[in-house]
Amino acid sequence: MEELKTKYCLDNGRNAIPPIRMCKYLLLKAIFNVSDVDLVERSKYNMSFKYFLDMAPEDDVIDSSSLTKFRRLRLQDVSLLDMLIRKTVEIALEKNIIQSKTIIVDATHTKARYNQKSPKEFLQEKSKHNRKAVYQFDESMKGKFPKKNTSNEVKYEITYCKKLITIFMYPSHNSCGVN
Repeated sequence: MEELKTKYCLDNGRNAIPPIRMCKYLLLKAIFNVSDVDLVERSKYNMSFKYFLDMAPEDDVIDSSSLTKFRRLRLQDVSLLDMLIRKTVEIALEKNIIQSKTIIVDATHTKARYNQKSPKEFLQEKSKHNRKAVYQFDESMKGKFPKKNTSNEVKYEITYCKKLITIFMYPSHNSCGVN
């Protein structure tokens, strides 16, 4: 990469780790969401990492401090970072890894705030689950449960749940039809 040549001296000191490899390390770090130390450790034994880094299986990996130094000393220039991202996208387009007409949507299931259950709904769901579990164990307990709450107020649902808990804990002390 021509843009990085000014950041390296070819005739002084030991040879540097290739900047493309360092960028690949940073890409792996971002993809797998690991620390520098964990990334280097995984790179020692993960052959897919070594392949991606253009390393032979017996090649030594970098020290984790090299990533910190690379970020601090070589990637301070914002235009350089923009160029690296642009170049990465260009290569991906050339290799048909990404296509300009493709839209990628993360379809991971997550619960949105507006879709959260109310406290009353949460308590109703848990009490229903617990009642079913008790029914499977002992059907005779069905007659000992209090009448279900029909109010929309949470305080009445809490009272109902407390009665259920008491029955679950002391089933022999409750008679049929407890309200």
